[in-house]
Amino acid sequence: MAKKTNITLALQGGGAHGAFTWGVLDRLLEEADLRITGMSGTSAGAMNAAVLTDGFEQGGTDSAKEKLHNFWKAMSDFGSFSPYQSDLFNPGWSGWSPMSIWFDTVSRVASPYQFNPFNVNPLKRVLENTIDYDCLRRCDSIRLYISATNVRTNRLRIFTSREVSPEVLLASACLPELHHAVEIDGAAYWDGGYMGNPTLEPLLHNCHSSDVLIIQLNPTERGTIPQTAIEIAERQREITLNSSLMREIRNIVYINRAVEQGDMTAPRLAKIYLHQISAQEITRDLSAASKFDTSWSFLTRLKQQGREHAEAWLRRNKRHLTKKTTLPLHEWEDYLDY
Repeated sequence: MAKKTNITLALQGGGAHGAFTWGVLDRLLEEADLRITGMSGTSAGAMNAAVLTDGFEQGGTDSAKEKLHNFWKAMSDFGSFSPYQSDLFNPGWSGWSPMSIWFDTVSRVASPYQFNPFNVNPLKRVLENTIDYDCLRRCDSIRLYISATNVRTNRLRIFTSREVSPEVLLASACLPELHHAVEIDGAAYWDGGYMGNPTLEPLLHNCHSSDVLIIQLNPTERGTIPQTAIEIAERQREITLNSSLMREIRNIVYINRAVEQGDMTAPRLAKIYLHQISAQEITRDLSAASKFDTSWSFLTRLKQQGREHAEAWLRRNKRHLTKKTTLPLHEWEDYLDY
């Protein structure tokens, strides 16, 4: 039997754009000589990671692929009446319909405690029906780390595989302008993307792999300066949700440089190789409203694009696993201007 290469995955959040990550995972699972030993995820990334882990524990790669398909199909079915759908009745774009424009306006002037006092969240039912949490918590072959932000303390909380529940996944995806804070053991949580989108630290220190593959959904760069109120708000969110990941990568780059130059000793980090599959060229042309577009045609198109990007990455970089970093580190060093 051929020796398997261990790899860990860092899955960024991005709402419906997480269907791109679904496609990447679907393709990676087909590589018989790759073994996923750990995943860190936020929001949609957390859900993809939890669904894959549950499926893998139940029946290996085929079950994991089937579970991911069923989860995203359930997401589409439950969102069939969303005002953000792009379909025959809303052919322009996912923020075009009058209902979506009205809802966007309301969410900017009223809190979810006002326009959704009973805290109705259809996503909870999807998470309860599509994941076997007892099975997920039994999985020893894949370590799972889910990020959420503690509202009161401004601290990052990382939930492990043994702690994952529907509430943990909802907390990791809780946008405060749309949903009530999620209460877990007396603490209130918002979206993990504010503090770690996703966080890399547990993968570096707790998993038996030298390779971390980052699946990035949110664009780091824009070619134009936002001018409308909606464009400014969208760019603010992108910057916020990318900042923690960018800082972590930069710190790893600097530590590795120092180790190489003999300025410090960090044997574990010196053996970490970073890789990336980015959806930036796709998502930077999509509106923020498209993150709520769960139409099946949109989700499956993103899935196919994720598969294609994963295929291209494997063709170029698989041979470099356990040998070197393929992430262009010089680009990340340049993100600090002083």
